[in-house]
Amino acid sequence: MASLKDLKTRIDSVKSTQKITKAMQMVAAAKLRRAQEAAESARPYAERMGSVMANLSTTMSGTPGASPLLVGTGADDTRLLVVMTADRGLCGGFNTNIVKKARERVQALKAEGKSIKIMCVGKKGAEQLKRLFGPYIVDSIELSGEKTITGSTAIMIGDKIRHMFEAGEFDTCELISSEFVSVISQKPRAKVLIPAKDAIDEGVERPDLAGAVYDAEPDEESILNVLLPRYVDTVILSSLLENVAGEMGSKMAAMDNATRNAGELIDKLNIIYNRTRQAQITTELTEIISGAEAL
Repeated sequence: MASLKDLKTRIDSVKSTQKITKAMQMVAAAKLRRAQEAAESARPYAERMGSVMANLSTTMSGTPGASPLLVGTGADDTRLLVVMTADRGLCGGFNTNIVKKARERVQALKAEGKSIKIMCVGKKGAEQLKRLFGPYIVDSIELSGEKTITGSTAIMIGDKIRHMFEAGEFDTCELISSEFVSVISQKPRAKVLIPAKDAIDEGVERPDLAGAVYDAEPDEESILNVLLPRYVDTVILSSLLENVAGEMGSKMAAMDNATRNAGELIDKLNIIYNRTRQAQITTELTEIISGAEAL
């Protein structure tokens, strides 16, 4: 049985840990509010951009001069998986769930005979995937130095993806990240990023034009050449913001559970401490009485 000193030391240690987890919970709650607002504010812009792209791509997808970003390379032999996770842990199963989704996609694509390349955005995803699929990882980006996620962050990632695509390093790009559903619910998802036509057909609801005919000025091809890179950056930015909101929500829930578990452990240790102390007092009293009787 542990001594009273050992129990007292452990109780103090758990109390210190409880203070830390409580502070982390409060910090995550404050960051969650801002991250949730940013993610929800980005959704209408991303949806509107997708609708515009859907309208423009309708007439351009079958023409010979269509941009490869829109229609692809004509092959689907090599897949680039952009896996977005957090740079820090202590956020429950947030990172693990995204990595699990990536693992499922890799296994499914390997079964189809595809060549696979992985770009990791986030330190934790890179650490886990390196153990499983190290040879497939072609790039790793850490965002720990970014205080806030901005458009420049998405453009930096988008430029890397586009340069790889222009160099012929992959045919199709998929984005694996987390969708922020609520504070206690984050859903990992995989969606096509390039070619944009597949992404639009998969996730964009085309608006009803009610028979209206639109003329584009100067022309659809010129507009798409400008909007396609911006569309890719917009999807990346929206996914990054969703990830931050999901990370903060998961971290707040994890730290809340840790704080409550620490409280329960402190209560149990206090009971053990009191019983041990009571047993020692009883033993000492018994010894004193026995000694007095012996005299």
